[in-house]
This record gives sequence, structure tokens and C-alpha cells, in this order.
Amino acid sequence: MRKKQNYKREHKPDMIHGSIAIGRFINYLMEDGKKAVAEKIMYETFDLIKKNSKEDPKEVFDKAMANAAPAVEISTRRVGGANYQVPVEVRPERKFILAARWIIQAARTKKGKGMAEKLSEELTLAAKNEGNAIKKKQDTHRMAEANRAFAHFAW
Repeated sequence: MRKKQNYKREHKPDMIHGSIAIGRFINYLMEDGKKAVAEKIMYETFDLIKKNSKEDPKEVFDKAMANAAPAVEISTRRVGGANYQVPVEVRPERKFILAARWIIQAARTKKGKGMAEKLSEELTLAAKNEGNAIKKKQDTHRMAEANRAFAHFAW
């Protein structure tokens, strides 16, 4: 029996920058359907990035997302009664989702500041190839490299 078709979603751009990527990031940042709060946090984050680093926040955001996006990840395959960790290339849509998820999670785990401050800090670190989101990406790549022997199970 075939799996059901997963249709591509139409993503709406954010209001201020008109960027679909920022609109998607705001949606991932949102909790309990409170989009206005997520938008406020995101735009405060952009203001903080502009104030602290004197760079264009949209460029910092794009660079951070590109740096945090993984090239390979681990997928579990069951072959002959044994489970193998198989390295698999990441699809472009999933790269963005993983990068956004890791950056948001890294910002949420920090303590003592507002979410906008934590997120701006994490985005600027990711743009410089530092921070927890980049560490998560490197761990994923390291696991994939260690399990390269099972790459022939990928199909």
C-alpha cells in the first residue's frame, strides 16, 4: 500500500521584510498559536542584532540559517533483524527546519535574559559558526561520519 501524498505548503512571507524564510522561522518560534508574540520577539531580535553588531539583521539571519543547516543526518534502517544508523543526505526543505529548530532550542535553553536577547545572541553566534546550534550540527555530522560504513543500506 502506498503512503499518502504529502503536499507542499504555501508559506506566507513576514509582514516587514517580505521574506518567506523569516515567516517560516516566526511560525516555528510561535507557541500555543500566539503568532503576534512570536513576531514581536523576532522583530525585537532583529533590532538587537542591528544595534549590537551594526550589520543587516536579514543577512545575519540568512548566514546563521545557512551555517546551522546540516548536510547529512542519521536515519535508522532495520535490516535482517538489526538496526543500523545510516547516514542520509538532508533534503533542502528539511535543512531549513532543522536549522531553525536547533537555533530556537539553543536560545530557549539559555537562562537569565528575554527571548529576543537570547535569540539575537544565538543568531549572531550561528552566523560566526559558533554556538550551540552549530555544535548540534557538528555532532550530527560526526555521527554520520562514524556510521559511514552502513551507507550502502541507504535506499
